[in-house]
Amino acid sequence: MKITPYTGGFVQTNGYLLETPEGNFLVDAPEGIAEWIDAQGVRVDDVLLTHQHYDHVMDAAALQERGARLHAFAPYSTQLTLEAAARAWGMPISVVPYQIDSLIEMERPLRLAGLDFQLAHVPGHATDAVTFYLATAGVLFSGDTLFAGSIGRTDLPGGSTQQLLAGIDRHLLTLPAETRVLSGHGPATTIGREAAQNPYLK
Repeated sequence: MKITPYTGGFVQTNGYLLETPEGNFLVDAPEGIAEWIDAQGVRVDDVLLTHQHYDHVMDAAALQERGARLHAFAPYSTQLTLEAAARAWGMPISVVPYQIDSLIEMERPLRLAGLDFQLAHVPGHATDAVTFYLATAGVLFSGDTLFAGSIGRTDLPGGSTQQLLAGIDRHLLTLPAETRVLSGHGPATTIGREAAQNPYLK
């Protein structure tokens, strides 16, 4: 398996391309990733969305047009993408509408391209936030739940600092310390490093 990061959009959002012998897929769909995939000459069959804030789904419709299936915790809505709230803030954010092809079933592992992901619903930053843990590779895709030295902001609609910290403690800090954390913004880190050094987790 090969993991290649991509960063795009005006808030520098990370997406990840996973290439396996059984197929290729993305984690998140930031702006520009569809054209980047085209330039790689890679076919993407599926897109896992950690949550549907606008910066993580700007290219979701474009990828769907190219034949990719979209997987998420909840159906598309302008509340989840923050478009409705952004307009009230005077920010004319517009996401091309898309449809979620498959709602993620939290009760069982997700199998995709021969890989088994353990799932966790960790709201607090976004109500539909999901993390994807690949035990065989020791990698966690955390979306905007956990960053290197920080956590997701909780002052957005549906946000809750208490809920986010409780979810991180229950679902993420219980993973092996060497687990590599690939987040929605910023550099990679590890669970052990964040448990020891992240000021929000003290």
